[in-house]
Amino acid sequence: MSRTPRTALLAVLTLVLGLLVAAPAKADLQHPRQAFLRASIGGLFLHWGMRTSPAHTSCGSWENAVTGGGWTPGYWVNEAKKLHVQYIVLATFHSRLGYARPYPSEIPGSCRTTRDFLGELIDAADAQGLKVIHYMTDDPQWYNEGLSSGSWLDSAAFSNYVGHSVDLTTRDGFGEFSYLQFFEQTRRYPKLAGFWIDNDNAYWERNDLYAKIYQQRPDMTISNNNEDTPIMDMISNEQKTGMTPGYDYPQALYTAAPRLIEADFKLPTGGPWWYGGSDQAVDRKLTLGRLITNAGSSVKALMAETPMKAGRMPPAQESFNNFADTYLDAIWESLGGTEGGGYMYGGLKPGFWNDGAHGVTTIAKNNPNRHYVHVITPPSGSTLSLRDNGYRITSVTNLRTGAPVTFTQSGGTLTLSGISSWDQYDTVFKVTSGGRQGIHSGVTLSAGSSTSGHGASAAGDGDYLTYWDSNAAEPARLTFDLGSAKRIQYLAVNQREDSTVYPSSGSARISGYQVHVSDDGSNWGSAVKTGTVPNARGVQFIDLTAVTARYVRLTKTGHHGVARWRVDEAWVGGQYAGGGGSSGTRYEAEAATISQGAARRPSP
Repeated sequence: MSRTPRTALLAVLTLVLGLLVAAPAKADLQHPRQAFLRASIGGLFLHWGMRTSPAHTSCGSWENAVTGGGWTPGYWVNEAKKLHVQYIVLATFHSRLGYARPYPSEIPGSCRTTRDFLGELIDAADAQGLKVIHYMTDDPQWYNEGLSSGSWLDSAAFSNYVGHSVDLTTRDGFGEFSYLQFFEQTRRYPKLAGFWIDNDNAYWERNDLYAKIYQQRPDMTISNNNEDTPIMDMISNEQKTGMTPGYDYPQALYTAAPRLIEADFKLPTGGPWWYGGSDQAVDRKLTLGRLITNAGSSVKALMAETPMKAGRMPPAQESFNNFADTYLDAIWESLGGTEGGGYMYGGLKPGFWNDGAHGVTTIAKNNPNRHYVHVITPPSGSTLSLRDNGYRITSVTNLRTGAPVTFTQSGGTLTLSGISSWDQYDTVFKVTSGGRQGIHSGVTLSAGSSTSGHGASAAGDGDYLTYWDSNAAEPARLTFDLGSAKRIQYLAVNQREDSTVYPSSGSARISGYQVHVSDDGSNWGSAVKTGTVPNARGVQFIDLTAVTARYVRLTKTGHHGVARWRVDEAWVGGQYAGGGGSSGTRYEAEAATISQGAARRPSP
């Protein structure tokens, strides 16, 4: 039954007034509604709409073609499961796909189907334990793209609906149009998990859109593309390229955990984000590398595929999905239920290793002594060496075969040897440890400069929700007081990952450094070590010729990109794990204290 303009206007006013009653809300850094995202490895990103090749200009003809072609939501859910992802983002209300709404919306203004494709997908995904997030655009600028005349947007129909003149081709007019749709969907779909917002709109901001969504649906998450808007639960970073190696997507990210972070990238090597009419190849090495390096940085991988009109993936993408299904099954325990290693959750050191090797590590969420080493680019020989980050290693096996791997541990380095073959995409080793060893506890930190609220103590409190900020001083000094004279073997630093590695001009990481020691905190003498720290993500180490002192000072004398220097956690190692140095018993007790402190770190 059609609605009169007056009836429609009253309905809209009732909705808006109802939203204005509640008190303002804001997103929390961590919230129970985020649980499914934090437990996820990633999602399947589907761009699919009116302009999916061959493009339609009539909403009815597009819908008939989709239904006539045999579209079924179960197919998309099954393809997502092959990729081992936990959610689907449907991008149909897209500025360059005809602004189609894949459900029977009551609000006129752009294409709206009579069949509820969105609702069917939500139900099919829910039945298989997956979530659906809906894409919402803020951008009216493509209102006539691909049309010889006219517009994808119907300003007259929407103006008649709300009872006042609205130009949907303007940002404010489009903001009003899309604003109402958010709440139509929150009411219509109780199982819709959230919204994926492509940038922002001033109309939404003025009318407190995000706070009102949280008030109406406290179970919903909100993600934003490109802009790290604090009120939203997650920032998604659109396709990044230019890193070395090319698959190491996290090098170009600039937001620090425990903020939820997502990386979205295309699986087809060419063409648009939607199906443009050709079967584009999928680079398996690049795609798997991106998925694994993101998992190794606790970043969610949103993998974009380009379904054809009736929903089926082009053959090359479907073939990749079939391959990934089996390939990821064999190593899934090293990805599912893990966090990135070498960051805030502990774990072995990721990045560049010996003889050209490169990869990441992961650590089990429910067992801090179960680690996985992902060798994506293998070394030139049969040996792999990486920093042990203070873990005393007890066993190493090849995850796929279960075969034991010969290893040694010395000088802070874990060395695996006798490896006769490397997987072409990802050789995975399962590493078991017996706890961390040789790390001094009870250390007090001070600094020469700090910003308000981010003092030096935050760099040694075992809590990654806090950090020390040097206030861009250079030189910047961080001093460790061990309480009494103790053996000093190395320093370890987790810098805050709130800047890019690539491009290096954006990196807020230490480069040049000096290390001094002192018995009294006043007389420092000459530096015991000078050098540079690489521009790299993850934990960094500075090894020293062992010395006994009460105080040790790390001075930053240079930076890679910008002078800002922030440290999540830093610590002093009195001996390397696995032996050497002073009494192992004493250091194991200290390591136990560190482990108790780690419990204050944010849980996934």
